[in-house]
Amino acid sequence: MAKLHFKYGAMNSGKSDTLIKTAYNYKERGLKILVIKPKVDTKSAHTVIARGGHTCVVDIVAGTDTDLRAEITKHTNTACILVDEAQFLSKKQISQLYECAKKDNISVICFGLRADFRTEMFPGSKRLFEIADNLEKLPTMCFCGAQAEFNTRKINGKYIFKGEQVAIDGDDEIEYDSLCGACYMREGGEI
Repeated sequence: MAKLHFKYGAMNSGKSDTLIKTAYNYKERGLKILVIKPKVDTKSAHTVIARGGHTCVVDIVAGTDTDLRAEITKHTNTACILVDEAQFLSKKQISQLYECAKKDNISVICFGLRADFRTEMFPGSKRLFEIADNLEKLPTMCFCGAQAEFNTRKINGKYIFKGEQVAIDGDDEIEYDSLCGACYMREGGEI
């Protein structure tokens, strides 16, 4: 029976790199994959781009009202579904992915963040923690050398800890980092 997997980590933990490597491995074996990403991720329209520059074409760009199972079943002989930025999917969409695994016998591997820069879970991540068959943490390092656990947002070079959950594009320079708990609190984050 196919499973729903969630591989999560803080910013810069290699989630997109791992997705691209997984896609390559399936394709190398002659197996068909579908790559999905949420429409809210406007960084690279129909492509997953890793920090190292590797890319993977996206097959389905999901809006908030996209019925993922209906879209996926339009494709035949799919061996695996890979989802980038899964934290941005809705609870319902995560449940649809679970149905693809259990009813359609298609392996689903989701990649994403556990929580936002305010340490609050994203709806998609919360649902994945509730129903995924397997959870795997992808580690990354803080600037101090400790393991990073928290995501941070910087606007124009300054750490901020209040604001909307999602901010990707805008007039200001928006950056994201990952910090360990001690550095997160030292920069002004509250737990």
